[in-house]
Amino acid sequence: MGVVKSNPTHVVVWLIAALFCLPFLALLLQLLTPEADLWRHLVTTVLRSYLLHSVLMVIGVGLGALLLGVSCAWLVAVHDFPGRRHFTWLLILPMAMPAYIVAYAYTWFLDVSGPLQIALRGVTGWSYGDYLFPNIRSLGGAIMVLTVVLYPYVYLMSRAAFNQQSKQLLEAHQLSGGSTWSYFSQIALPLARPAVFGGVALVLMETLADYGTVDYFGVNTLTTGILKAWFGMGSLGGAAQIAGILLLFVVVIMVLEKNLRGSARYDVVHGGQVNTRPIQLSGIAKWMASFWCGLVVLLGFILPVLLLIFMVSQSNFSQWLGEFIELTANGILLAAATAILIVLVAVTLMYIKRNAKKAGIKRLITALGLGYAVPGLVIAVGVTIAFGWLDVGFRWLSSGWSNSVPVLIFSGGFMALMVAYLIRFLAVGMQPIDAAYQGIKPHLDEASLLTGKSNLVTFKQIHLPLLKSGLLTALLLVFVDLLKELPATLVLRPFNFNTLAVKAYELASDERLADAALPALCIVVVGLLPVLWLNKRINN
Repeated sequence: MGVVKSNPTHVVVWLIAALFCLPFLALLLQLLTPEADLWRHLVTTVLRSYLLHSVLMVIGVGLGALLLGVSCAWLVAVHDFPGRRHFTWLLILPMAMPAYIVAYAYTWFLDVSGPLQIALRGVTGWSYGDYLFPNIRSLGGAIMVLTVVLYPYVYLMSRAAFNQQSKQLLEAHQLSGGSTWSYFSQIALPLARPAVFGGVALVLMETLADYGTVDYFGVNTLTTGILKAWFGMGSLGGAAQIAGILLLFVVVIMVLEKNLRGSARYDVVHGGQVNTRPIQLSGIAKWMASFWCGLVVLLGFILPVLLLIFMVSQSNFSQWLGEFIELTANGILLAAATAILIVLVAVTLMYIKRNAKKAGIKRLITALGLGYAVPGLVIAVGVTIAFGWLDVGFRWLSSGWSNSVPVLIFSGGFMALMVAYLIRFLAVGMQPIDAAYQGIKPHLDEASLLTGKSNLVTFKQIHLPLLKSGLLTALLLVFVDLLKELPATLVLRPFNFNTLAVKAYELASDERLADAALPALCIVVVGLLPVLWLNKRINN
């Protein structure tokens, strides 16, 4: 009987998959051995509050993003009004704004000690308590901030779906006596339903993953509960139990989104002329459309940026300029090194997927991209547990031949943080490379191999030059996401190591909002790069 030879590339995939599964396996094992007393304490005290606030956040942000995203997409895709051409790209700019940074800007402006209420009291002569003013540090404030930041996910996918629908359907509906509104509600929106639900699902997962905004506003959700159990109660097991609930929420959203999209595959209508002239709005309608789109952009991007700029001018950042330079260097070096690692892993997996004959390997590689849906804190908990076990095992093995002081090989440095980044952001690196590979025809590989060149030479001489744009895009997207990442960095960073995101969070937590504005503004400026790239790709 012959010996079955394993494919070396398949071994690489399984090793990467094992690394990805290790934190989730550790989390599962921790859940199977719960701390009963702590769990009873959580259930009887705070868990209901965590669940209630998380559900309310998901409902509120989901509905808000649905309203803003679909309405703006419908106006821009189908109608013509003043400023429409500019709004097509202005409406995606809030994607460059991390929600926790928008929260800092609005709090500085709207809080009791902020310039707006100070001016109000100065004009009216009122004192604090003499008037009613919405409290930005509340559940409603958190929902508002996340809504104006996350709606572009719904906007982009809805706009693409509306653009793909045949305009002849609208013309036929109007000729039969139907209004534009009835066409939208009865035909266009149902046809775009899969894309809309896809965007909403992304919004819901980002809402569940948010930590900086809800923590700063004092809203107790599952994400804040993880850190409170971990660091406040000193229980990693309790944090793992709450992380398990949060992960269950994410799985439910993914399953619902898949089922809804799977049962509705008719969002693109063929057979008609797609790029016909948009409907020309007139009278007050055109100005209302401009006002609505402008208001959304103002709340989600323009006003927060202007507030951050003004906050920087009011701060004493010169006192810690040296530290700021160090933080910038730390963040850039960490993000660049990890981005290169992620892109290398992504291109390796995409190359293997391209050449794989087994459907199971292709599905496994695709599944490795699901880490982006998992909140960073959940991954951080799993990585901490898993690497803690590895450190214990390593100390046990090394105790037999060495009496040196034990060190944390796996969880004491950058390894745990970079692995968490890899799990969380591999999908961001895989997608542009996968798209670039779709443009490389298989016959190029066949011709190269027929000339006697090896797979490695084929990759270097044919694939690599054609993948250059996709690789650079992946590197940019991953780099910016890493620079903005807060929860995993906050938990897993080595001692005495900070980044711009962590420093902004620490300064804001100390109520030094003006000082937090400079690192926050830098993050926003860097975050604009992939957004502008995305706009260029869409318009091309």
